[in-house]
Amino acid sequence: MLYRRSDFEKMAGKKYEYVKGLNGHTEIALYVDTFEEVDSAYSDAITKGAAAVLAPEDEPWGQRTCYIADPEGNLIEIGSFNKTFQELRNA
Repeated sequence: MLYRRSDFEKMAGKKYEYVKGLNGHTEIALYVDTFEEVDSAYSDAITKGAAAVLAPEDEPWGQRTCYIADPEGNLIEIGSFNKTFQELRNA
């Protein structure tokens, strides 16, 4: 389950200190089936307020990937090997 920091603090009844700026301590990785979906998800996220960290690019190991940050600075990767998740599991 994912919470906004403010929601977690309200639930826990405590105030916490957080890293300022880009929070590189954890990363959420999201998989999409095609390279085109990487580009589309990146554009959609930026349009809705995510911060651009790394625009979509093809990596030497065959993955297309990009990085964004949510409004609290959490790093999110969106990537694909241009195969469905089921194809990857069966490989």
